[in-house]
Amino acid sequence: MSSQLRRDAETIINDSIREVQPDSAVIRALEETPLSGRIRLVAVGKAAWQMAKAASEWLGDRLEKGIVVTKYGHVQGELPRVECCEGGHPVPDEGSFSGTRKALELTKELTGEDTVLFLLSGGGSALFELPLIPPEELQDLTRQLLACGADIVEINTLRKRLSAVKGGRFAQHCAPARVFSIILSDILGDPPDMIASGPCCPDSSTCGEALEIVRRYRLSLSDEALRLLKEETPKTLSNAQWKITGSVRELCAAAARSCQRLGYEPVFLTDQLCCQAREAGSMMASILRTHAGEGKKSAFLAGGETVVRLTGSGKGGRNQELALAAAAGIDGLENAALFSVGSDGTDGPTDAAGGFADGTTCRRLREQGISIEQVLQDNDAYHALQRTGGLIFTGPTGTNVNDVAVGLLTGTAENAQD
Repeated sequence: MSSQLRRDAETIINDSIREVQPDSAVIRALEETPLSGRIRLVAVGKAAWQMAKAASEWLGDRLEKGIVVTKYGHVQGELPRVECCEGGHPVPDEGSFSGTRKALELTKELTGEDTVLFLLSGGGSALFELPLIPPEELQDLTRQLLACGADIVEINTLRKRLSAVKGGRFAQHCAPARVFSIILSDILGDPPDMIASGPCCPDSSTCGEALEIVRRYRLSLSDEALRLLKEETPKTLSNAQWKITGSVRELCAAAARSCQRLGYEPVFLTDQLCCQAREAGSMMASILRTHAGEGKKSAFLAGGETVVRLTGSGKGGRNQELALAAAAGIDGLENAALFSVGSDGTDGPTDAAGGFADGTTCRRLREQGISIEQVLQDNDAYHALQRTGGLIFTGPTGTNVNDVAVGLLTGTAENAQD
């Protein structure tokens, strides 16, 4: 493995995540919007603690009470006047339900003079949940959707209709109080009603679209769930306003600046990557192979959110699978490497943020009797990358603006070291 390429990858990852921390964005949004009356804070998602910390420090004694509902391991300390709760992700659990009930209790019986400051980030669909169907059925549906390769918009279209707090229903609960949302986007195109299933935004999706998703993926639902899918969600909300801040485009731009500081010429490919992870890895590898002989130190960047279609029962995440798929395509290229990482620091149900592969990864796995094709079929990228030192660990980052994949070329093979 090229030690220099790996060090460069770590530098780019650290620089990029540091630049997309939500603190300054939250404060800018608060400065632009006057808040009045009693102020209650509800922060939801993987970046909830970091966003709540920034808001709490800025508001000071003006903040009456607050609650954070975030993923296990993402609370980084106590916050004044704010209770911190943790729950399950990507599958909601009793921690998710308990934290949501506390948020509902905190925001009931407010007046039209009061304000609910709602800080929302990716992961909120699982973490902020009070299901209208039995929790076990919701958990089973979530697993079905994750396994079939449905994208996040499709998943959230169904989640909204089976929840007491999604699809604008939390804003309805807070009425007549005003709800001001600051939203950290983790969905391509930044649709406000789809980020964490839009608890405080009017829903743009329709019952017909929801039922079509059930048909397309042959999902198994109860009669009650199907009945709920036929009930329309709120299409207008008079007490809600929101501001979207942060996006995968900003993450890509931060990564490009870091690449440039390291001497790479950055080439921005897209911030709309939305195919299967292994297809994205193959595409990125093809680009690296095309340009490997040009003698330039180059970096190719793609941001977005790929999906994994489960065909096995192994361990991994979309970023790890993307990196491992790329390894097959850059096999033997001594001057090439690729990494893919989730900005929140967690990739799928693992403790890794993503994966790294270079031109030696495939050979090193072959020497251990491991076939990349079989690993991908088993969805077991975690253990394969573990064997090559290709797992990337950041821990919880405090932000969540989707994923970035970067392919690196050192220019000539002589610049790389095994």
